[in-house]
Amino acid sequence: MIWLRLYLLAGLILHKAVWEYMKRRSGDSPKAAPPAGLVVTAMKAVKILILLGILVQTLLPDILPISSSPTMLRLIGAAVYTIGLITALLGRLQLGTNWSDIETAQVLSRQQVVSNGLYRYIRHPIYIGDVILLTGLELSLNSWLVLGVVLMTPFILWKAVREEEMLAATLTGYDDYRGRTKRFIPFVV
Repeated sequence: MIWLRLYLLAGLILHKAVWEYMKRRSGDSPKAAPPAGLVVTAMKAVKILILLGILVQTLLPDILPISSSPTMLRLIGAAVYTIGLITALLGRLQLGTNWSDIETAQVLSRQQVVSNGLYRYIRHPIYIGDVILLTGLELSLNSWLVLGVVLMTPFILWKAVREEEMLAATLTGYDDYRGRTKRFIPFVV
């Protein structure tokens, strides 16, 4: 299914293009100092390796196939992928210039609590969108590498908790916002 692989690849490219565009729009001086240089460098290196691996995977035959007859799995995966892509992109666009770089965990001097759009219901639509996107991607590719998403989830939870602590300490109104929204799933978690 070459069309599906091209769709997945195009979505990943769109995701990255939006990130880079918005990243360049939101440059500002941080309120909180970034973590040590080695940690930041290591996180960026791991992220780049994962992204390259995912891009290459969309171009290769099935790796560790789940099913010998994967048509339905691929269609379900494509739907899940699309939901994740839309969620992550909307979350990113709705943050606008309030977004800060994940690796450096900065709070920007002009940053404010965003509580509209998806952020009205959940605090981390980008994180959950990316988890859904990666789950759908691996299902679309008929790959047991979908289990890698499960292994990444504790790190994402840790990162979200760490980010919330920093935002609560430096951003006026964040504690109130945290009290009325869920972290990842509206009305649940």
